[in-house]
Amino acid sequence: WWPSLMMFGPSDDASVHSAQSMAWKIKQNSNDELRQKFVNQTVPQAEYLGLTVPDPDLKWNEEKGGYDFGEPDWNEFFEVIAGNGPCNAERLGARRKAWEDGAWFRDGLTAHAEKAALRAQPVAAE
Repeated sequence: WWPSLMMFGPSDDASVHSAQSMAWKIKQNSNDELRQKFVNQTVPQAEYLGLTVPDPDLKWNEEKGGYDFGEPDWNEFFEVIAGNGPCNAERLGARRKAWEDGAWFRDGLTAHAEKAALRAQPVAAE
């Protein structure tokens, strides 16, 4: 639940680029508006499926016609962004393995390019 709420980015007052993106019409809704829409759409679906959303602050707010919900742990969010997330080491390990496993292909490309360059050189007259 919480990572899903974090995926919209930090709250509007803490978002560095959100206001500019909206001014440039890159975004039509703010992070908080998108998060609210997500919650309003997701909670009824979860309830229909018999699931309980793990948010003790989650409740319907009749006045605003939407759900009130708890605040994500933004310290955790910024740690993940800084590369200190729970999957960061795994992701980097997969990238390193892909690079190492692809060495044979890069070596082949280099050898082919070197041979092609040698063939393209004019032969000196003797």
